Amino acid sequence: MQNDYIYIMLADDDEDDRLFFTDAFEELNMNTKVNTFIDGVDLMNYLNSVDAILPNVLFLDLNMPKKNGIECLNEIKANDKLSEIAIAIYSTSASEEDIEETFVLGANIYIKKPSDFKKLKKILSEVISINWQYYTNGLNKDNFLLRI
Repeated sequence: MQNDYIYIMLADDDEDDRLFFTDAFEELNMNTKVNTFIDGVDLMNYLNSVDAILPNVLFLDLNMPKKNGIECLNEIKANDKLSEIAIAIYSTSASEEDIEETFVLGANIYIKKPSDFKKLKKILSEVISINWQYYTNGLNKDNFLLRI
């Protein structure tokens, strides 16, 4: 049953980033289940499938081939079945333009990928511990960019 754990998804084309992400959750030993996707097409094919189990939190890389994070975010927010998924933008980019665009499009939080594993674990622990109701009702730009 899905409520027994926090279901996490990551869409990221970088194999090392996917591996660090899943390893971090294993080391955090939180009650999570992690599913990763290699690009936006793979992610959206899954989310749009009839038997898809929707995540509690979706981590979405911006720079992916085939379908990038912005395109996925637009599709997710335009789909009634998917629009309530909590979305954490998870990107190497820290450009104000990317942060502003994803905020306006309805992402819930923006995380710049950390440079080391210890920081990654700290960020992921914090994101999973967030009271998502606060982050999904009346978005506030002041707490959109997660800084650790």
